[in-house]
Amino acid sequence: MTDWLGPAEWQAVALSLQVSFWATLASLPLGIFVAYALARWSFPGKQILNGIVHLPLILPPVVTGYVLLLTLGTRGPVGSVLADWGVVLAFRWTGAAVAAAVMAFPLMVRAIRLSIEAVDPKLEQASATLGASPIWVFLTVTLPMALPGIVAGTILAFAKAMGEFGATITFVSNIPGQTRTIPSAIYAFLQVPGGEDAAVRLVIVSVVVAMGALLLSEMIGRRVAARVGGA
Repeated sequence: MTDWLGPAEWQAVALSLQVSFWATLASLPLGIFVAYALARWSFPGKQILNGIVHLPLILPPVVTGYVLLLTLGTRGPVGSVLADWGVVLAFRWTGAAVAAAVMAFPLMVRAIRLSIEAVDPKLEQASATLGASPIWVFLTVTLPMALPGIVAGTILAFAKAMGEFGATITFVSNIPGQTRTIPSAIYAFLQVPGGEDAAVRLVIVSVVVAMGALLLSEMIGRRVAARVGGA
């Protein structure tokens, strides 16, 4: 395997794994919170929040990346403040993680939301009548029973982050060793003569990772659901 991929290809694979891992890990707490709010709470602007969450699925990825650049770039309203604190996201791998997290967030939230909505509210109410606080009810009743959806959403978000291209290349460009993930590397290899073979190898890696993530999501989700049901 080490001989099958060249150094530049391995670099792209390693960076993609790094970006996807941190994008998924950083967005998971917020994803659970937003999914729970959409599934259980009624508040003004709920449909607007739902629309904003799913907007990256509808907008062209380049538009999302450009919005991130305008907002989080060094001249943007948020990016300029972060830059004063020494935090620069544009044209950095951390920015690629942010772009990947934004694009994968809708898939994560949707899977977790559906799982939370499947939890019987009567079980939560029964726990509350026994004196449990709302947080304790969430931690001991809702969260364990929604775990299959959380696992599935996390894995799907990771796979989506691995394949993110449009928003990433717009926000952080295509810098070798810094922001060149697998999709960006495929694009770069296709622009030079003789790069087709390297592009094909990375395409195969992408397909294997995507299919592996889907199968793993199904397998883990079923196992966790069986354990929760058996408990």
